[in-house]
Amino acid sequence: MADDSPDPYTPQRAGNGPLHGVRVLDLSAYIAGPYGCTLLADQGADVIKVEPPGGDNLRQYPSTLANESRAFLGVNRSKRGIVLDLKQESGLVALLKLVRDADILVHNFRPGVTERLGLDYHSLSAINPRLIYCAVTGYGQTGPMKYKAGYDQVLQTMTGMCALQGKRAGPPEIIYGSVVDYYAAALLAAGVSSALFERERSGLGQFVDVSLLRSALTMQSARMIWADGESLDIGRDMRSGGVTGIHPTSDGHIYISANTPHFWKALCVKTGLQAFAENPRYDTVRKRADNVGEIVPELHQALAQHSALEWEEIFGDEVPCAAARRIEDMFEHPQVNAEGILGTFEHPIVGSYRGVAQSIGFGRTPSPVPFAAPALGQDTQDILEAVETSPRQAFRRRPV
Repeated sequence: MADDSPDPYTPQRAGNGPLHGVRVLDLSAYIAGPYGCTLLADQGADVIKVEPPGGDNLRQYPSTLANESRAFLGVNRSKRGIVLDLKQESGLVALLKLVRDADILVHNFRPGVTERLGLDYHSLSAINPRLIYCAVTGYGQTGPMKYKAGYDQVLQTMTGMCALQGKRAGPPEIIYGSVVDYYAAALLAAGVSSALFERERSGLGQFVDVSLLRSALTMQSARMIWADGESLDIGRDMRSGGVTGIHPTSDGHIYISANTPHFWKALCVKTGLQAFAENPRYDTVRKRADNVGEIVPELHQALAQHSALEWEEIFGDEVPCAAARRIEDMFEHPQVNAEGILGTFEHPIVGSYRGVAQSIGFGRTPSPVPFAAPALGQDTQDILEAVETSPRQAFRRRPV
């Protein structure tokens, strides 16, 4: 039986969150599945991250932290961690005991792997009919590519994102930041939450299918339109002609958005180009795109009078804009701090660090206090001892 002695690395989670009492088993690795489970934890779910003896491969990614991966810490907050070798009978038995009292199970094994392990949806739903079972794959559950391994930038390249990201007539370019993975994580959190809602009516769990292919194409819904009789080979680029975009200043760069008539006029007034605002040749986004060669050189000449940060002040609320900053600048940004997006964490190996703490704000059911991503196998003994005595206890954190 796990004792109730204080543990500085498992802080009490003040606040409940709307998913308080929901129990999640996270068997996934890398970003999409794990971060989807983190979003559930942010909303109050109790998440146990189940790793193989070698750990999630994300732990091994390059990092300037000496003994842990920065990416792993950022993707796996507010989870407890256990190590189970699912290739061994003892590991499978332990997992099945946890499954009996879980609400959600998430994995990103390729199709066919769970069947070999006996961890497919039909096998686990026979043990727990209320289980919400979410599989995250590269390409989905059917079709000629279902057995292929899928990764964020592979799917970016396949689905046209890189072609459109590149400069006109230039080579394709990757969008860095794992945008497909993170969007898939959001789809995961939304999908299993909907399944939980439906379970309140039916009393039954169900299979939830999330794939990077669906994520990459869903992100491009505004481009994925093909009207009857229309050629496939048409322009699908939504960039608005060069006025809206990143521009140089006397010091640094600034992004300006001036698509609406109101913002276009304000931009012209603030930069001393009021004659442009009054010229009917430039009075729509399409016209400005057609005449970008006339507008942008004049705009750049005007912007060269001040730095990017100065232009932010000059434009104020009248022209949507942002000086190009580093991610490091966000740690002390007044708006980020006012919103309480970041928090301070204590980790048994890394020590104290700051990172994203709150992904969603709730008024009546505030989210629990977040805590650090687990060290490898950090909670294995406590959880496995608890599940032998009381399955529900295995999903509860020890209070401090």
